[in-house]
Amino acid sequence: MFKNVIVRVPSQTVSEGITSANEGKPDYRKALVQHENYVSALTKLGVDVTVLAPHDEFPDSCFVEDVALCTSKVAIITRPGALTRRKEAELPDMKEALEKFYQNIETIKEPGTVESGDIMMVGDHFYIGLSARTNQAGADQMIAILEKYGLSGEAVPLKEVLHLKTGLSYIENNNLLVSGEFKNDPRFDTFNKLEIDPDEAYGANCIWVNGTVIVASGYPKIQKKIEGLGYPVLNVDTSEYRKIDGGLSCLSLRF
Repeated sequence: MFKNVIVRVPSQTVSEGITSANEGKPDYRKALVQHENYVSALTKLGVDVTVLAPHDEFPDSCFVEDVALCTSKVAIITRPGALTRRKEAELPDMKEALEKFYQNIETIKEPGTVESGDIMMVGDHFYIGLSARTNQAGADQMIAILEKYGLSGEAVPLKEVLHLKTGLSYIENNNLLVSGEFKNDPRFDTFNKLEIDPDEAYGANCIWVNGTVIVASGYPKIQKKIEGLGYPVLNVDTSEYRKIDGGLSCLSLRF
């Protein structure tokens, strides 16, 4: 069960966020409303939400998931692979927020790069995507830190998606949403896989919070599959964040 969540309010510069999408720039006011609705959904699920202030110098800084990994034993401050995001991990308010909850805080060092959108937690085991943002040195450091605290990890090479959790979402009870290149990956054969159709690929990024699954609005086939497993579902519109390659998991640290 999750008790705490950390989020950061989107900045007025959110329209300048990094993107590979061809869907136009996000509207700041709409992004702000969507973020407020996201926080409201999390609050309904019984977590305490710490809200950090926006930082206009970092257009992508609302995607707090990438700058830290929060586990049951340790928080690990990352070193983002995107140069324009690297100093986000050094923002003092994030470290101060983590220090309220964790005695053990570790940091990824150069030459390692890690963005936690590439890390999927399954119990005490962590799958770490090797991507344009997370390199082998970063994954090796991450695994060493996890093992130091009695946890474990393994690297997963990526070929098509930005981050590991762009195409995978673990929703507990051995249930795994899979899309694209992960459908036939033998690493995930022991899971009950819910395969996502290409036309709903963006919706594969869902988050499980205390028994409920939050699903992006507009992906009815995914919602039906999740509800078919007995999970209650909450919908949150993240259409403005999709324009800058962001999804549901990107917008929060959950622990």
